[in-house]
Amino acid sequence: MQGEILWTPRADVREHTRIGDYLRWLEAERGLVFADYDALWRWSVTDLDGFWRSIWDYFEVVTHTPPTATVEGTAMPGTRWFPDATLNYAQHVLRMPGLADDDPVVVAHSQTRAPVTLTVAQLREQVRRARAGLRRLGVGPGDRVAAYAPNIPETFVLMLATTSLGAIFSSCAPEFGTRSVTDRWQQIEPTVLVAVDGYRYGDKAIDRRAEVAAIRAALGSVEHTVLLNYLDPAATADTALTWAELTADTDEPLVFEPVPFDHPLYVLYSSGTTGLPKPIVHGHGGILLEHLKMLALHHDLGPADRFLWFSTTGWMMWNFLVSAPAVGAAIVLFDGNPAHPGLDALWRLAEETGTTYFGTSAPFLLACRKAGLVPSEVADLSALRGLGSTGAPLPAEGFRWVYEAVSPDLQLQSLSGGTDVCTGFVGGVALLPVHAGEIACRCLGAKVEARSADGTPVVGELGELVITAPMPSMPVGFWGDTDGRRYREAYFDVYPGVWRHGDWITVSDRGTCVITGRSDATLNRGGVRLGTAEFYSVVEGLDEVVDSVVVHLEDDEGGAGELLLFVVLRGGHELDDDLRRRICRELRTALSPRHVPDEIYQVGAVPRTLSAKKLEVPVKKILTGTPVESAAAKGALANPESLTAFERFAKERSAG
Repeated sequence: MQGEILWTPRADVREHTRIGDYLRWLEAERGLVFADYDALWRWSVTDLDGFWRSIWDYFEVVTHTPPTATVEGTAMPGTRWFPDATLNYAQHVLRMPGLADDDPVVVAHSQTRAPVTLTVAQLREQVRRARAGLRRLGVGPGDRVAAYAPNIPETFVLMLATTSLGAIFSSCAPEFGTRSVTDRWQQIEPTVLVAVDGYRYGDKAIDRRAEVAAIRAALGSVEHTVLLNYLDPAATADTALTWAELTADTDEPLVFEPVPFDHPLYVLYSSGTTGLPKPIVHGHGGILLEHLKMLALHHDLGPADRFLWFSTTGWMMWNFLVSAPAVGAAIVLFDGNPAHPGLDALWRLAEETGTTYFGTSAPFLLACRKAGLVPSEVADLSALRGLGSTGAPLPAEGFRWVYEAVSPDLQLQSLSGGTDVCTGFVGGVALLPVHAGEIACRCLGAKVEARSADGTPVVGELGELVITAPMPSMPVGFWGDTDGRRYREAYFDVYPGVWRHGDWITVSDRGTCVITGRSDATLNRGGVRLGTAEFYSVVEGLDEVVDSVVVHLEDDEGGAGELLLFVVLRGGHELDDDLRRRICRELRTALSPRHVPDEIYQVGAVPRTLSAKKLEVPVKKILTGTPVESAAAKGALANPESLTAFERFAKERSAG
């Protein structure tokens, strides 16, 4: 594994970067000197107490009650970080170090309305009012506030207002269908729902009032609904409150509820292969420390920066993006179709907003490449010095395109992590060069390894991505999982005491990494994980469908890949174009456009274990060329003959 070097750090990198400043601080304050990044990383994952306390002190974390220790126990799960400390995440985001009251800190562009800019003072003022409004509705510590809203300033304000109270925030993007939303929020039982009436996607108006009404009806816990007239500012509704009423003027001061380090901050969702989406609870302190570390030390963000990461509020990258004011960086929000009116739209937005770090997905970069787009010719990107890529592996040709068509001077950071930790645990850093097709490093504090099938650590070989030391941003737990069983099964059932993430990774002897897709059956499309259980509940709700199995085949070139759905129909039914259209329409309506398969095929049976569990992973292996006898143990199947159809399908695909 040795991609050519496309970018090298400047000679004085330690004098002009945030991580250089951190290294000087470590030497002055701790007497620690590190020759290179590898030495720094190894210290960060072996001396957990020393490293995470240095992050705490370097970023001057504000506590209401100081911690009695840095870490108690390192067994996973069960590690306790900064016991007895009380703090508040929102207080640190709104600290906005290095920015003056009249400096812009939120720059928001939308295809629904005119651009909006908030200064430091205006953001604090809006959070103050929203916080007071939530308090009038009875919201306090531990209550849940749900936002069915896009990537706009109001959603950010609501999140900060909620968390300032010690209440718990959860968001779903408004393109999510009713089923997707209620499957998530019925688990956490929010008392307040804030929702938009609709939005524009490109030049198309999307009215969501019917979906909002259905969500309200399905959530018996909701006591108050706040309507944000985003699509039609003049619209009226039968809700008790409007956003303007929630944020009405008040004399109530902006204060921050002190909460324990691991107090729930927000709930994110990652869909597994069975059951409802996993409600992942993240804590105030863990997210704060992890995001301070990543945003400043890995992305090199500070008060001179404007940070844009294209995301919806249904993806953890939104939560990552909106932490940036905590390191003094302004954020650029975008809501709409990133390819409207053309693929150059986001590049033009980067120019217009003075973006210094632009984050997007590998499929978007590859789509620009395939279209022959040369961003440097359509936009002035001279302010851009960082480009982030995630959501899927970026192949070497994607790296080369960035340096040829965007800029030879910026640092391209391919990174990977997940909703489970709300960060990237492999990524880039200003101290290291960029090799084509390779992720530059394992991030500080993230003890990432590759493991073979027998659990042995391997270097230079493909293995399971595991994390062998705890990180503060690992989940507090899953909502409602009182005994921790579901949490342990999700990450620790394969290698006891070791976090198994579900990706295939190769770690080189230089510490660079290549991720080659999911090792489990969770689907990953456009950077968003989709759970197979969600597909089945919709598809198998149709009268004609008795069973189904869905798999995602990754693209070797790093594109979006193919989502293939196989259905078993009731006797007398055949899969025709009309049924295909109805299946696609149901998935789009109930879940989201990302859930619509590329192809639908009819099969006689879905492979199942003796305990009736669907075998998505063996099906995927067969479709990608693995012999049937290697893909599944037939003796463990209730219907081993069902594999024949997939074997035949795989042969037809390879022959075609």
